[in-house]
Amino acid sequence: MKYVLLVAGTLALGIGAVSAQQDIVKDRQATMKATGRALGGTLSAMAKGDKPYDQAAVDAAFATLTETAKKLPAMFPDSTKGLKEGTEYASSPKVWDDKAGFTAKIESFTKAVADTKAKVKDLDSLKANVGAIGKECGACHETYRLKS
Repeated sequence: MKYVLLVAGTLALGIGAVSAQQDIVKDRQATMKATGRALGGTLSAMAKGDKPYDQAAVDAAFATLTETAKKLPAMFPDSTKGLKEGTEYASSPKVWDDKAGFTAKIESFTKAVADTKAKVKDLDSLKANVGAIGKECGACHETYRLKS
């Protein structure tokens, strides 16, 4: 009987650990989607003239990007390597195999967000500076994201 309880307990812990890892992946996906909306749906859309300039929306978009920059270092724990991700995109194994390179990309993104946020005061400064963040996102995606 003790053996059955031990096995059941061990299985429950294992299932709980997998569930926790899947939650990390879901949070990672939600964060990346919010980041895409903030950058592409708000800042880039305003810079292109597809949306009118709105400082409150700019501030909200930068708050999202800043939050992403803070969360990124912890969003890809080793325990999530190889887990099933989204249907459209997935993390490349290079995220874990090239930790130094991936960390450098995170640092570049964080710097671009902070530098751009400090410079954007109106539509003209948004147009002149928002591309730096998009460049960092694209550079990371080229190496560390796979199309499913």
